[in-house]
Amino acid sequence: MGKPLVLAIDQGTSSTKCLLVDAQSTVVARGQAPLGQATPHPGWVEQDAGEIWASVQAAVADALKDGGAGDVVSIGISTQRESCVIWDRQTGEALTPVLSWQDQRTEGICADIRAAGHAGLIRSLSGLPLDPMFSAAKAKWLLDRIDPDRRRARAGELAIGTIDSFLLSRFGGPHVVEAGNASRMQLVDVARAAYDDRLLEIFNVPRAALPDIVPSTGPFPGARGLAPLPDGVPVGAVMADSHSALFAHGGFTPGSVKATQGTGSSVMGLIDAAATSPADLDTGVCLTLAWWIDKPVLAFEGNIRSAGSTLLWVADLLGISAGELARLAESVEDAGNVHVVPGFNGLGAPWWDANAVGLLSGVTLGTSRNVVARAALESIAHQIADVLDAVRASGVALDCLHVDGGPTRNNQLMQFEADMTGLTVKRTDTAELSALGVAHLAGLSAGLFTWDGLRSLDRGGSSFTPKLADTDRQPRRAAWAHALRRARL
Repeated sequence: MGKPLVLAIDQGTSSTKCLLVDAQSTVVARGQAPLGQATPHPGWVEQDAGEIWASVQAAVADALKDGGAGDVVSIGISTQRESCVIWDRQTGEALTPVLSWQDQRTEGICADIRAAGHAGLIRSLSGLPLDPMFSAAKAKWLLDRIDPDRRRARAGELAIGTIDSFLLSRFGGPHVVEAGNASRMQLVDVARAAYDDRLLEIFNVPRAALPDIVPSTGPFPGARGLAPLPDGVPVGAVMADSHSALFAHGGFTPGSVKATQGTGSSVMGLIDAAATSPADLDTGVCLTLAWWIDKPVLAFEGNIRSAGSTLLWVADLLGISAGELARLAESVEDAGNVHVVPGFNGLGAPWWDANAVGLLSGVTLGTSRNVVARAALESIAHQIADVLDAVRASGVALDCLHVDGGPTRNNQLMQFEADMTGLTVKRTDTAELSALGVAHLAGLSAGLFTWDGLRSLDRGGSSFTPKLADTDRQPRRAAWAHALRRARL
């Protein structure tokens, strides 16, 4: 191709995607490889580390099949977060399955820790509520099975890591983890961007088995084993996928928030620590490290467990496709008093209620499939509004809502999100935000991009402005809150 390129690798839950991006932020090639997962027991979700690595290799080869391998000057890697695996430090062989961020098998561990009175300390140090989603309880569960006395872990024979750490280990070099990913492990004092001995003791995870925390621009080992890419191409950036999407939206300043909507939803925005104390942040909203370039940058985040998966579940329940569901929803103006509360595995932010149940409420003999379809759609917007209401209650000012992900293609949903949040919703035209964000940071570290250029980048897309007055919005939000209380018993 003859011009400098950035290769962005986005390792996700269901696939690995790759982009080749030039200095104008134009995507010149794409690659993708599918990825499976197993559910050996109810609530258990796991993946194979070797299959994840093979999918990265296949996606890279797919993106470079028409050339360009010799033009890649920097690599960016974005990854799924919180998933955890243990491997042999000497051989690199994975000794456990990857416990997915979706995995709930550690509920018992979390319950025991909560009963011991540690939940408050964990929240104040890590910025995260005690929940099976995060890596610490997963690491304990895995260690309890392969190293119950922690002898091998304390001796440094075992390596515990998130997906970014595991992929970087394939390149050789020291055992490292990017700061944003590390902050999702629940073993890190988020204010210091460093492991905390009290958290390590609570979860019984030896420090010797954990990776060193490094900034989002490294230093990282050079890539190898990604044919046809030559070995040694520098890795210029690593980011957690949701953090990378915020970066791609240009969310570099507080007030700009994004909601990535896929299987679940991640609502994230930077915090102005001078205006809002992290200690004042609503306890249902996570505090996390967005990225670390010149210095660690803090963000709030609300993790919603079911968004697009709600639409798929209702579509399957009604015996129709997701496209048909959208068409049914379009035929009614609103769902009235009918609500779908998707507490299939409990509720995430801002409630973090593992005992919540899925609920279809407000139905009568006259309730149609169309109304149920509309209620499923509305549940996504209401959950995002719940998170933003909690953030506002903490004193954080919000300017606009950037959105990305499959469900955001639905104009009806986007307008309802604007109406329920009271914010202008800005939808991007770019589908691969997680890959593009880390491509921008990797290109920045390689000199292909500048901060001024990224700030002024034309990101295109559509805007949806609120049409409902506050007096009309509040009754709808109150009706949703009533349905939530029913789902939470």
